[in-house]
Amino acid sequence: MRETLDDKALDLILRNARTQNGWLPIPVSDDQLRAIYDIMRSGPTSANSCPARILFVRTPEAKARLLPALSAGNVDKTKAAPVTAIIGYDTRFYELLPRLFPHRPEMKNPYEASARLAETVAFRNGTLQGAYFMIAARAVGLDVGGMSGFDNAKVDAEFFPDGRIKSNFLCNVGHGDPSKVLPKLPRLGFDEACRVL
Repeated sequence: MRETLDDKALDLILRNARTQNGWLPIPVSDDQLRAIYDIMRSGPTSANSCPARILFVRTPEAKARLLPALSAGNVDKTKAAPVTAIIGYDTRFYELLPRLFPHRPEMKNPYEASARLAETVAFRNGTLQGAYFMIAARAVGLDVGGMSGFDNAKVDAEFFPDGRIKSNFLCNVGHGDPSKVLPKLPRLGFDEACRVL
């Protein structure tokens, strides 16, 4: 039988982990950001497509460019976060498939032929990689606060003007302020969310 994670590890990455709404003034290093990516990139994607692209917004100048695209409720916490990751996806991910899926380089052909199919696959698998990102950040001892309250078109125009990469969601990263964490909300039980046929 394969080894499993212990309760401490499960609590760290999911069970006791919380979405952070406030941040302590502790920096996040480049080494920590690289460690997150090195873990998340191992997660599976369709045909090893790896469409996620991440832009780490850390400097005050870069944050100033991001803030106008945020909904009002996300401005202060994003200002306070040491890093905000823009989790995006490459709409032309298929150009790299001959290298990433070398035993079947022709896998790029259907995506190259259909922008709609490529967009669907890029968004789906980029979202998966965004979830891996959040788990990986927690695994290396950081906190995260994922956000969808922003104007994607404004973010894309500001940070990805050539149109190849599109933003999916934002994720603040750092050491969360425990005093700003909201009470844990209920989750659906197995019988409410699952069926076995």
